[in-house]
Amino acid sequence: MARALTDSTIKGIKAPASGRVEIADLRCAGLSFRITAAGVRSWSFRFRDPVSGRDARSTIGHYPDISLGDARKAADGLRGKVAEGVNPIVEKRRNRSDASSKTFQALADRYLEEHARRFKRSADADERNLRLHVLPKWAKRRYDHIERADVIELVESIVKAGSPVQANRVQALISMVFSFAIDAGLMEFNPCSRLRKRGAENRETRVLSDSEIREFWRQAVLPPVTRRVGLALRLTLLTGCRPGEAAGINRKELTDLNVADGAGWLLPSERSKNGRAHYVPLSELARSTLLSAIDLISDDDDFVFPSPVEAAGPITGHALTVAMRRMKEKIKGEALQTWKADPPSPHDLRRTVSTRLSALGIPKEDRDAIFNHTPTDVGKRHYDQYDRATEKRRALDAWAKTLDQILREPS
Repeated sequence: MARALTDSTIKGIKAPASGRVEIADLRCAGLSFRITAAGVRSWSFRFRDPVSGRDARSTIGHYPDISLGDARKAADGLRGKVAEGVNPIVEKRRNRSDASSKTFQALADRYLEEHARRFKRSADADERNLRLHVLPKWAKRRYDHIERADVIELVESIVKAGSPVQANRVQALISMVFSFAIDAGLMEFNPCSRLRKRGAENRETRVLSDSEIREFWRQAVLPPVTRRVGLALRLTLLTGCRPGEAAGINRKELTDLNVADGAGWLLPSERSKNGRAHYVPLSELARSTLLSAIDLISDDDDFVFPSPVEAAGPITGHALTVAMRRMKEKIKGEALQTWKADPPSPHDLRRTVSTRLSALGIPKEDRDAIFNHTPTDVGKRHYDQYDRATEKRRALDAWAKTLDQILREPS
């Protein structure tokens, strides 16, 4: 059946008692209107496959969601594709398949697998930031449709939530994901290119006072913080190591742990930020802290601070960050006001050690060695391989003695 369709004609067509009725539009070649016995009205486009020559039908959509005028425009577009030798049905199927592989979720998964986990020590942090801040909004979006304005909107939402530093980290991560897409031949431009940081960052200067150190030491191993995580935090304050380095200690990294004044921790190059192996002499207080942690685990555990979630894996540096946040509600006494006004992070423990060592008169060269800072001097970088183990032990022993005195003072 064929007729020149109008809106009034369409509205007047009654549903058949059974089956369906299909009416070709005389004013638009290929366009058909269909109504079923259930009263469902829809548009379709009939054409001859450019390759096989067989008759085919491509669905356009339902009426009245798609008006007569819009249906004719859609049919005109499909007719043009057929004229170019394209089968609209095959093209739609291909686009649907491409859409699933072009989501930001798919791109993020490839970035983590093919780049972050191969080349970055912070792969876990990247995955966590994507899961918490990016994927909830962009997971199903096509990555090649994400524009600069979208990036700004997402990052600004984090800034307005009161986390400007986190916002900058997320922005940098998004830029890395898109840079990966360019290198992989998936995109030709990065929407983050030359985008300034959206969050204002202040120079970090947080150092714990004596009263804060006493409260930290006490609360670190009390609920809601688990003793395991608390001991890792204490070790961070004792050695000045990075929180993630303390969290991931493997038993095989520890040497002479049963020898007083001789125990050490050798951080392998693959776990250090600068890719340089790092020897950390353990003071008596640090040694006893590690022995206390080992008492909590079984002989089968490889890691000193095993994860309660990931089998055969350690806790993460993020667990230490969460613990410091939870500690806020338990702080008492003189430290309460300053702690709540400016809650310290695990990295602030590292800064505290550096500041205290400086106050003890430890030379900068020894402090740099303790913190495994990359030498900038060509001679030290390429020729002087002395690890300053003796000087580091002397400095960390002095800090442990000072810390012990602080802890003995009344709160």
